[in-house]
Amino acid sequence: MYFTSPSWGNMSLGQMMKQIGFFIAEEPNAQYKIIIGSDSQTTQQSTMYVTALIVQRIGKGSCFFYRKKKEKPLFNLRHRIYNETQLSLELVDTLKEAGISHLLLEWPLEIHLDIGKQGETRQLIQEVVGWVTAIGYTAKIKPYSFGASSVADKFTG
Repeated sequence: MYFTSPSWGNMSLGQMMKQIGFFIAEEPNAQYKIIIGSDSQTTQQSTMYVTALIVQRIGKGSCFFYRKKKEKPLFNLRHRIYNETQLSLELVDTLKEAGISHLLLEWPLEIHLDIGKQGETRQLIQEVVGWVTAIGYTAKIKPYSFGASSVADKFTG
């Protein structure tokens, strides 16, 4: 599994974990938050999913990484939103397996969903937010879900 950082380029999961460690070591006493969000863009040729991992040093900046996944075109919005949510939740599991569990317990973790009270996705709020919160994570929707609607969205094209 590979990730991209605008600051450090392409890297493996292990390299990403090291970069997160370096970032934290710069200010070990700061407060941090982990944000994971996914977005997608569909064309006639494919659907591009992007999942972003943001480590926010609250009030003092952040670093982020993203992963792209290209699949056959999927035009059904409900299915795309479910796939986006699944990709975000899978990244949490991957991070746990990679040894970041202690940080996930210490810091707030938010799953940012590309849904909101305006537009077609408003009908999905209850079920998708319910899914994420039932697993035990905090779900954020637009306009508070910048991890999906701004960071991941920027790299879907």
